[in-house]
Amino acid sequence: MGKIILCKKIKKKTIQMKNPPFPGNIGEKIFYHISQQAWKEWLFMQSKIINEYKLNLFDEKHRKMLVKQMLKFLNLYF
Repeated sequence: MGKIILCKKIKKKTIQMKNPPFPGNIGEKIFYHISQQAWKEWLFMQSKIINEYKLNLFDEKHRKMLVKQMLKFLNLYF
């Protein structure tokens, strides 16, 4: 069983994910502060954002915009 964390998105204590779901410092912050449930909610929302804004993830500006939306959705701020 994993470590218990307080998820900043759902505001509940929950079990920590097994691994950071994203690379770098952002991934570490997600790992320590976001639940698996909240991450799954983000993945669903991510698909909606990509489709709605017609994002091309090969475009760096589009990727940065998506990361910004992810941090906002997960209630994480740097």
